[in-house]
This record gives sequence, structure tokens and C-alpha cells, in this order.
Amino acid sequence: MFEKIALITNNDATEIADTLQTLTRFLLSRDIELILDENCANLLPNSGLRQVNSDQLALECDFAIAIGGDGTMLRAAHLLAEHDVPLLGINRGRLGFLTDIPADSVETHLGEILDGHYVEDDRFQLHCQVKRDGRSIMERDAFNDVIVHKWNIARLIELETYVNQTLVHSQRADGMIVATPTGSTAYALSCGGPILHPALDALVLVPVCPHTLSNRPIVIDGNSLVEIVVGTPEIDHARLSCDGEISCELTTGDRVEIRKKDKKVRLIHPANHNHFNTLRGKLNWG
Repeated sequence: MFEKIALITNNDATEIADTLQTLTRFLLSRDIELILDENCANLLPNSGLRQVNSDQLALECDFAIAIGGDGTMLRAAHLLAEHDVPLLGINRGRLGFLTDIPADSVETHLGEILDGHYVEDDRFQLHCQVKRDGRSIMERDAFNDVIVHKWNIARLIELETYVNQTLVHSQRADGMIVATPTGSTAYALSCGGPILHPALDALVLVPVCPHTLSNRPIVIDGNSLVEIVVGTPEIDHARLSCDGEISCELTTGDRVEIRKKDKKVRLIHPANHNHFNTLRGKLNWG
């Protein structure tokens, strides 16, 4: 099954270290070769396990485990997706929609997965680029969402949104979110967007505090080209963020092009994984 497993985290909290120690003991008892990213190596300074730089991690393993919250999973997904390495998440964060292995049952769930009892879930990503005066000035990938948003001032920004080169709307708002089904339970959900089942080939466009109450979220085909044109005349009032990381400053006339990326993220879940069970548990639906 899996012979070389990479461990990934981006947090040095005590509970992460405790889970990491439990995890390494269990995996070593199963004769698994372990590889640590820089953060895990710092939490296990005398482990004797091999450390690999993040940009080389995917080349050295056939499976990866992220320990933390959804932010850790996003980082791991960016590291692994280009190389088709499957990813499992152990939840040591808050909600943890992506990290669905509870920290108090790591050995039980992981043992079953290593014995071949699991389900695989392929999730698509987004690729975006910013064009200024017809020239590309930045390109980024996103697993959850691409967001054009205001910056450091309590004033709305002006945006035009196009889908497949057809104008959807012009608006003044705090921003616009373009989210994958995976990202529909992230910031888009907080802004009133719908929850998309991860099996859907769809995107959701969610305005952030639009100045028109009739401007509602829209679900579109996943293969659509989305373009957001910045109309705000002031410099330094708009930014682009990908998966919560600020990517660049936007100026008047900048065009943000967003489309599906051709590489998917391979998530591993326990055999009894059910998306609706996850939603009920995380959102307290009862």
C-alpha cells in the first residue's frame, strides 16, 4: 500500500506536537518510512527522521498526512497536487472541513486506511492570473477560493464580473469570491453563499457585502472562465487573495481571470466518510 509517508504541518502548538509524536510512533511500528517537512522536523528535533524541503516533499513520498486545520490542508494541497500525491488530514484546528480524522482516534482510522479501507475524493482547484494592460503580471493556484477585495479603507470597490466573456453584473461591494465546491464551506459560506457538494463540477460567485441587496450568489458551470475587472479609481484600495493569502495589489483596469486548473487534489477519507455527516457535525445541524 503506502510505503513512504510525508508529515506536514504549519503550526508549532503543543497539541500538534503531541499528535505528531503519537502518529510517528504508530507509523514506525507499521514499518513505514517517514519524511518530515521543516515544521514537523522542528517539533521532533531528535527523532532521527529524514527532513525534506517543502518544494521537494512531493517527489519523495507516495502519501502525505497533514496535521492541523484547514489552513494546513491548503498548504499541503498546494505542495502535492502537481505530483498527484494523495493527502489525509488529521484535525487539530477549529472546524476542519478538510481534516476529518479526529486527533483522539488517529491510530484506529489510520490503521484501517493503511490496510486499504478508505475512499478517495478528487477535488479540483482554480488557476488565476492578473492581466494589466494586456500583460500577465501574476499567476496563482487556489484550492478554496480566489477573492478580489477591498483593502485598508472602509469604502466599497467597483467591480465588473464576466462569465465566458458575458457580463454578469457591475457592482460596488467589499469584494467578490469565486469558490470551488471545496471552498463553498469557507469564506463563501460566511458571506451567505450556498454549500456545494464536492462531487459537483461547479463554481460559486459570492459578492461580499454588495451595495445592492438583490445581488445574490450564483452557481455556474465548473468549466467556465470567470473574469473580474477592477473599476476602482483609487490606487491601493483593492487586493487579490488566493486561499486566504494576499497575492497582489490591484489597480484600475486590472483583469483577474479565473478558471479550473487541470491538476486535482487527491483527498483520502476513512471508509465510512460521508459529506453530510461532516456538515451536520461541523455546523451543528443536529
